[in-house]
Amino acid sequence: MLEKLMPKSDEFFDDFDKQCAVTVQGAKMLHELLSDYRDVAARVQALKQVEHQGDEVTHTAFNRLHKQFITPFDRGQIHTLLSRIDDVLDLTNAAAARLHYYEIEHSLPDATELARLLVLSTQKVQEVVAALRLIKKPEQILAGCKEIKRLESQADDALRSGVGRLFKSGADTLTVIKWKEIYDFIETATDKCQGVANIIEGVVLEHS
Repeated sequence: MLEKLMPKSDEFFDDFDKQCAVTVQGAKMLHELLSDYRDVAARVQALKQVEHQGDEVTHTAFNRLHKQFITPFDRGQIHTLLSRIDDVLDLTNAAAARLHYYEIEHSLPDATELARLLVLSTQKVQEVVAALRLIKKPEQILAGCKEIKRLESQADDALRSGVGRLFKSGADTLTVIKWKEIYDFIETATDKCQGVANIIEGVVLEHS
């Protein structure tokens, strides 16, 4: 009888899955925009709507966390995990928004490459977060976390190379500043993906 009265902690995993799904969607939308640079205002607005969906999922999950005392793992870890995934989508949206606000006229290959790595990172985050339901089988989760970190390292390299080319491009100073900020937003989003991996590693090691 008591078990029937208890809230299902599986609901948190549902929240994670929804949050990861919209995050992957947002990253793909940014990459598609940078790969096929047209209809910028409309596509940026569409991504903003996806970011709002992510905020709603995160808000629901935080409310659940405050109301329920049965959780699948430590409350602090759940809160931080939700926050880090939310950060990824926020940063993705911020990068896209600046393409519109700064009136960027055309895409750059280095930005497209950074967005590609972000898509791969968010997809891997989605995979390892989903695998938390099988926390008793940690090998695939830890392998996924390692891959996220490898992708983040690639994004670091892509950022350094891209900024170097940007400074050598002969573009005016204001254009360089605009693109540097956009690059930084995208790369920081991959940093947040690594933050997700670090949290998940801690959860797995504590429960394995």
